[in-house]
Amino acid sequence: MSFEDLPDWLPAWCTERLGNEPVSVLFEARSISAVFGLRLTDGTDVVVKVREDDGRTTSCVAAQAVLAERGFPCARPLTPVVGVGTLSVHAEEYRPGGELLRGDSPELAVRYAAVFARLMAELADVTVPPPVPNPRWVRWDHLDAGLWPSIGFLDERDQGAVPPYIVDTAERARERLLAADLPCVLGHADFEAQNLRWHEGGVWVVHDWDSLAWQPEAALAGAASAVFPKTGPATLPPIESSEAFLMTYQDLRGRRFTAEEQEIAWAASLWPAAHDVRWEALCTDPPPPHDVVRAQVAERLRRAKA
Repeated sequence: MSFEDLPDWLPAWCTERLGNEPVSVLFEARSISAVFGLRLTDGTDVVVKVREDDGRTTSCVAAQAVLAERGFPCARPLTPVVGVGTLSVHAEEYRPGGELLRGDSPELAVRYAAVFARLMAELADVTVPPPVPNPRWVRWDHLDAGLWPSIGFLDERDQGAVPPYIVDTAERARERLLAADLPCVLGHADFEAQNLRWHEGGVWVVHDWDSLAWQPEAALAGAASAVFPKTGPATLPPIESSEAFLMTYQDLRGRRFTAEEQEIAWAASLWPAAHDVRWEALCTDPPPPHDVVRAQVAERLRRAKA
């Protein structure tokens, strides 16, 4: 991306909020949000994040700022969230470096679970307005008509392309999750390998704080136990790896999940995969194979009593 391709308002925004204008673009990435890595006139490298204002971002950035202040490995916000038209915009420090930790073995699950337990412990006493609506891949609690949270362009497509077993899985997992009567807590809902970097055996940085959610602790841990190895299309780690993740998490948090929480964790382990398979079935031509997901659905549903 060239400097000339930046949004027209962004250079002036940087001057006003950061005291310097950008002189070059380090990187640009787009998913739910647009992310711009910029070098400013004083030589500082920053990251500016831009997304449609859905009411969540202020709470997410406030929580991220608390954790950064405490020394948790995450980028420190440099500005509060600022409205620009219909957009929410903020800047944070640039935290390059580190490596992806690839794999889905029980041994790696334990390492990821230790980071997640530390993260959740740090968030436990952070008080911000709940960042709702939750990210769509953990938004089983939506109030929209139908099974899935409403996503206009996706809902307009031929839903017959979604594998029937995915629809059945999502229905059963959601029913189990909605039947639970558990308190919600603040937690990271996109704990995928692609959002972490490691250095010399330890975690270097955790990214994507826009994806904080307000769901039961067991559900957040269950979702994390299923997505920790993800760097691409929808998949699931082996059952034994999710088990190792959940056991390590409970050990480090100092309490065992109740029987209900265990079931909720396993139900929540299925919703992100079901969401992703549906997305890929409707948006990818041809969609990638999902044999790993299909092979595990029955056992995960059994453990969820769904």
